Amino acid sequence: MNETILKNQPSLERATLGGGCFWCLEAVYQQITGVSAVVSGYAGGAMPNPDYESVCSGQTGHAEIVDVYFDPALVSYRDLLEIFFVIHDPTTLNYQGNDHGTQYRSVIFTHSDSQSATAHEVVKELEEAKIYSNPVVTQIDVAPVIYPAEDYHQNYFRQHPGQGYCMAVVAPKLAKFRSKFQSLIASEFR
Repeated sequence: MNETILKNQPSLERATLGGGCFWCLEAVYQQITGVSAVVSGYAGGAMPNPDYESVCSGQTGHAEIVDVYFDPALVSYRDLLEIFFVIHDPTTLNYQGNDHGTQYRSVIFTHSDSQSATAHEVVKELEEAKIYSNPVVTQIDVAPVIYPAEDYHQNYFRQHPGQGYCMAVVAPKLAKFRSKFQSLIASEFR
């Protein structure tokens, strides 16, 4: 599925980000101008073809991630990273809020030397600006094999906005994004 998106739209680039539960990141990135698709998935572990239960066990080493397919003429990779660092806490190792385990780690999987350089630059700028009271622990690694999550995880917030976790965790992150990045919100979400 993921490779088909790039094959069908060769002008797109791919950003792969993990910052806690993929439902939160997916809901935010789906609302950005220039983002064509967001696919929730798993990456960074040793088990081939993991499923949600095995990833949640913490035994596979995979992180919950989103693959963001974007048009760099409309939104930059740097913009996507700046959003990433606002909508999750990059200073907590292996957890976000009540979600604990390596599957919830803060991670950027890069797809080019340019993405790697930009990611390191953004983290350095955050550290120098002392945006957070604790050090940024976000891992920056070359993108490994990425596995799409099961169909029921795709478009989760759109399909279940009244679900408890969505109301308590996803909606506030979406509101935070919307308040800070108004200029990047796609017209259909304004």
